[in-house]
Amino acid sequence: MPDESWVGRSLDPSDPYQVSRVKIREFATAIGEDSRICHDVGAARAAGHPDVVAPPTFAATITMPLIESFLRDPAFGWDYSRMVHGDQSIALQRPIRAGDELVTVIHVDDLSTRAGSHMLTLRCELTDADGAAVASTKAMLVTQAAS
Repeated sequence: MPDESWVGRSLDPSDPYQVSRVKIREFATAIGEDSRICHDVGAARAAGHPDVVAPPTFAATITMPLIESFLRDPAFGWDYSRMVHGDQSIALQRPIRAGDELVTVIHVDDLSTRAGSHMLTLRCELTDADGAAVASTKAMLVTQAAS
């Protein structure tokens, strides 16, 4: 059983994640995003951005490894081997761009058990080097309760 005392808690801020042009281009290519602002610095600058722009779902590249690390911590008690992804949302306060240095804080928003499944909602707040909000993600994860 996951430890319900985590609900309402926030994890320590992550180490900074350095967003690079290479990572943005690789991600954009992988998901089929062919917008020039995701691949070409000149096009991004012509559109008013300081560098190439990541597709909105790029935020998962930063947050999902942090979430996985938390869920694999035995102290939390989550059965990662039975987990499925129930829902995901991403809200951008501004585009993620090459050159950003982003810090993530994971918030444990909800944990409930229904019909033999544990449902966990985690919110990740991403901020830049100045502490300004960049993105917020929310993931609802489900794992089967032990029988």
